[in-house]
Amino acid sequence: MKHLIDSIQHVSWKLVLPHLNKDSFLLVVLLSFPFIIQAQETISLDKCLRLVHINYPLAKQTSLLTEQLGLDIDVIKKDRLPKLDLNGQATYQSEVTSLGGQLMNVTIDPPNKDQYRTTLDANQLIYHGGLIDASIKAKETKAAIGQQEVEISLYGLKNRVNHLYFSLLLLQENQDLLRAKESQLTARLEEVRAGVKYGTLLSSSADALEVELIKIQQRNTELSMSKLDLLQQLSIMIGTDLQPQVVLQRPEVFPVVPDQTSKRPELLLFELQKSQVDLLSDLLERSKLPKISAFAQGGYGNPGLNMLDNTFNSFFMTGVKLHWNVFDWDKNRKERQSLQIDRNIVDSQKETFELNNDLELVNLQSEIDKMEELIRYDEQIIPRFEKMVKTAESQLKNGVITSSAYITEFTNLYEAKSNLALHKTQKLLNQIQYQITQGTYEKSSN
Repeated sequence: MKHLIDSIQHVSWKLVLPHLNKDSFLLVVLLSFPFIIQAQETISLDKCLRLVHINYPLAKQTSLLTEQLGLDIDVIKKDRLPKLDLNGQATYQSEVTSLGGQLMNVTIDPPNKDQYRTTLDANQLIYHGGLIDASIKAKETKAAIGQQEVEISLYGLKNRVNHLYFSLLLLQENQDLLRAKESQLTARLEEVRAGVKYGTLLSSSADALEVELIKIQQRNTELSMSKLDLLQQLSIMIGTDLQPQVVLQRPEVFPVVPDQTSKRPELLLFELQKSQVDLLSDLLERSKLPKISAFAQGGYGNPGLNMLDNTFNSFFMTGVKLHWNVFDWDKNRKERQSLQIDRNIVDSQKETFELNNDLELVNLQSEIDKMEELIRYDEQIIPRFEKMVKTAESQLKNGVITSSAYITEFTNLYEAKSNLALHKTQKLLNQIQYQITQGTYEKSSN
């Protein structure tokens, strides 16, 4: 801010706004400064999680599965409509029915050995035992399972985004510490140069501080390159271009609740899979029920329905027919037994998932507790280092110690601050990771 004000004071303000005096122009710029700061690009972890859920290529499957379900249901509903079949045949028989002579002085010619027939058959299903409705429910459940599997895959990306985001956040915090370290060393260097100028300090004292400043610039360059690499990875994952100047907001989470009900999408998938087994079992049961349909047939052929008429005639037939597979060699029952085994497998998969999930939660809670202890020690160490550095500053000014000795104390302080930042970031990472693993992060962040 000081550099900004100094720059403004040297501007030829009358060329910019001739109707304002210098103090008024400075006031306008200062009032505008918050808006300049606000315009800086920022991003939050929650936004990254939302973007990866929307922009990741796998998310496109959601709309595709919905479209596919609509088509499948339309196909099943067609079974309620009449079916029309056009049939035609031409045959030649080696033998035909013959009366073998005259009947009551009437000569009856046998049918021709070459016969021709074309028919149009119409069938309308009247009763199907609820098979169509059960088939629709089975398709809907299958689509819901597909949607949930996509949701699980997208949910798994949260772990990757979370680690990328916190790696970037740690780099950002380290850069902030480096800037503060550089600022203080620069101030010490100016004091040492003044001492060298007036002969109270050796010129080597300034050289040591200058070398340390170069090392800081080198470290900052290294961090910037690492940040650029991670930003590119995060940009690809969330489908949004992040500029190197982007500022990452530090996430806020509610305290971890160990006994909170899990909202993991895998649990819903297991329930859907068991529902699918039940629906398929019901579908098999309904397939055993009788089916009744009405039919009508119209045709033209030689012979027609009158087998004794050897001319081409049209004909018509209508009625009701029943289809019932009374005995299937126990096939249906064994298929339902196989489905029950599928249900038991799903229960086993659910138990395995919950066990592994609980183990991961225990490990994450242990990491959170460990970070809290380390932070407590860091907060005790840093004030003591600050006192030591303050003493070393005074000794450096008076030429009691060398700049190398001062740099040692100063570096110890910033290493302690860096450790504190690391431990706080790791604690926050594990807290959010805990809630993602528990399936409660969205609820806690809203």
